[in-house]
Amino acid sequence: MIRQLSIFAENRRGAMNAITKVLTEKQINMNTLVTNDSAEFGIIRMLVSDTDKAFSSLKEAGYLCHCDTVAAAEIGDECGSLNALLEILDRGNINLDYLYVTYSGLSRKPVAILRSVDIMEVEEFLKAKGYHMLERLE
Repeated sequence: MIRQLSIFAENRRGAMNAITKVLTEKQINMNTLVTNDSAEFGIIRMLVSDTDKAFSSLKEAGYLCHCDTVAAAEIGDECGSLNALLEILDRGNINLDYLYVTYSGLSRKPVAILRSVDIMEVEEFLKAKGYHMLERLE
């Protein structure tokens, strides 16, 4: 499993730049970044090189942050790979809160990042189905 950082930020011009500046100054690399926005604020989810350092640095800069544990399953790079994963989860009666897909810098394969209430159950279930689960993403 991987620790993911979520940052709640005001939806305004330059907000993302201010966040990346904090991380750059602390020499923290962003491996994956996903943003969701609304009219007033956005949730920025990221996988970084040093989650604890990023969390404390952003908190110190005044951001509301939260750490979650997510599962990271390598999937194939062909049509239907994500669907196959989701079919397996559906047959296992496993509900996801959200997911997004990124790439592993090492294997160059797609990786499904999954969040669920019982993330350990998801990881064990997918391991039993033959999926390679990552402990870190670089």
